[in-house]
Amino acid sequence: MIPAIVVCIALIVYSLFGYPLLISILSRFKPAASPPHPPSLSSEPPLSIVLCVHNASCLIDARLKNLLSCDWNGPLEVIVYCDGCTDETTDRLQSWASKGVKIIKSLHLRGKASGLNAAIPTCTSPIVVLCDVRQTFAPDALENLVAPFADPQVGAVSGCLAITPSDSGSGQGVDLYWRLESKLREWEGRFDSVIGCTGSICAIRRDLFQHLPEDTLLDDVVIPMQIAYAGHRILYESSAMAFDPQTLDPKVEKKRKLRTLVGNFQMIERYPQWMMPFKCRLWWQLISHKYLRLLVPWLLMAVASLSIMAPKTQFIRLLLVSQSIAYCCAAIGLLLPRLRIRIVTVPAGFVLLQYSCLSAFFAYLKHRKNYLSLWQKPALSSST
Repeated sequence: MIPAIVVCIALIVYSLFGYPLLISILSRFKPAASPPHPPSLSSEPPLSIVLCVHNASCLIDARLKNLLSCDWNGPLEVIVYCDGCTDETTDRLQSWASKGVKIIKSLHLRGKASGLNAAIPTCTSPIVVLCDVRQTFAPDALENLVAPFADPQVGAVSGCLAITPSDSGSGQGVDLYWRLESKLREWEGRFDSVIGCTGSICAIRRDLFQHLPEDTLLDDVVIPMQIAYAGHRILYESSAMAFDPQTLDPKVEKKRKLRTLVGNFQMIERYPQWMMPFKCRLWWQLISHKYLRLLVPWLLMAVASLSIMAPKTQFIRLLLVSQSIAYCCAAIGLLLPRLRIRIVTVPAGFVLLQYSCLSAFFAYLKHRKNYLSLWQKPALSSST
């Protein structure tokens, strides 16, 4: 049993610490051939912005004002896809039509992937910025986001999303996870390419966009992976900032994380070629960053179960004590959400994420025939 326990622990450690450490080393000592910070574009080209919304009447005016006020001297085109809006969103958009905002309407709620399929081919600019309605861009976000496209190898660029810190203890553990995730993307971009973009602020070359299945859950991963699979790089630009006023509330984050993790299972099913070493150069990064994490809760349960059944050697006793302490700290953090001590907030956030990961497998089996049912109306009210 001990060899099996050691293998499980090794996989957990690699997923949580080994891969981030390895990719950070590779990004420093073996970066991609092209420079990580290519020269800025000599002039600002035409730029298109695509925004998919559903029932966002209370947000749309402020969002469009923010986008149009960003620093950009070239031609700027904004396309808003109204996804089955039943509130006043469409009416509010009429006043923006005179300012160059284009509107595409769908009478029925079809999902964000359908909106991107409809809007992106109508863009007249070679570079398209994708964003959501709830966040706001920094004034220089567009300039910083588009600058890396001076390198012809770059097919997409992800920006950086800053999220308001959570008030709850377990939410602070999730905050830490998001900060680590952002750093991981930065390292991946330096080494070769980011595995997925930040959906609320990213840009792609329009001609590299491929039609998405309408029930795609992770468009912000599928789109850049398709571009990378075609031979282009996906960069991360930390200076292209978007700001999200919504805190990482554990309950909200759990629902969002569930959709994200189910989306990973969806990708495994639909794009197995991305995991093949001789077909996709990012296979190792994809498995390490996305797919191996799906195994972590199962590996944790395996370690706990095997530790209980194994002969009680000194190693097994130490392992049992360590697990007991860790799970007790997590329980305290979850039961006392206002307790802001890292010794409990970090384990609580970690357990919360693992629970979502475990639930995602069963949600994947349940919703395979109707993935869009994972989207709930409260989430759609802010962005599709």
